[in-house]
Amino acid sequence: MFNVHSPETILVVDDEEDLRNLLRHSLKKEGFEVQVAGTGPEALAIAADIKPALILLDLMLPGMQGTEVCRRLRADASLNGTAIIMLTARGDELDRVVGFELGADDYVTKPFSTRELVLRIRAVLRRSEAAAPNSPTGDLQLGALRIDAAAHRVWVDDAEVQLTATEFRLLTMLARRSGRVQTRGQLLQEVWDMPPDLSTRTVDTHMKRLREKLGPAGERIETVRGVGYRLSPLSPTAPANPTPRSGT
Repeated sequence: MFNVHSPETILVVDDEEDLRNLLRHSLKKEGFEVQVAGTGPEALAIAADIKPALILLDLMLPGMQGTEVCRRLRADASLNGTAIIMLTARGDELDRVVGFELGADDYVTKPFSTRELVLRIRAVLRRSEAAAPNSPTGDLQLGALRIDAAAHRVWVDDAEVQLTATEFRLLTMLARRSGRVQTRGQLLQEVWDMPPDLSTRTVDTHMKRLREKLGPAGERIETVRGVGYRLSPLSPTAPANPTPRSGT
């Protein structure tokens, strides 16, 4: 039987048996429970069964591409708390962008050192386990957008929106600092635990996906060109400077 309840179970999905065995051995030495899969359908079946804390997902899989596996994983509400790190031998930025748009939390380019991989895994798991550190325990209400930080849930016009742990952390940070610009460097450092001067489109691709998931409420996430993003405290249809009434 699989260990369904382990909070630190990692599913390794790669068609290279030698790499699967290497990662299984290395990650077990680090204290993780590890399961492996060599194909997309096998990965989906195991993930649905064990609900892993994190999936290492190779993009180049036989039969079913890793991007399609990622899409199906993110469409499964029961796996909403599962983090995904993409493994790719490609240097093409487009692959990474597509992966992020589908909901991946991070990527590692082959070849990689197991030490680097373990550090990235622990960083992603920390984000998942503390999706909104130092946030209020009650609701954050901004117009049609409501965030329950303690329960890790989001609603727009009373319809619940399914967010990944990283997306939830990103939205909560913007909401707590509503009206204030957050630079890409700040977001990289506080949400992704990455160096603030790192050259990456991680923030932009996640923000694009977050806006899409929030629907009309996503319009409140404003791009400050050349700087970063802010969550407007106003409805996008509300006048920014209402005309004062006469006699006041």
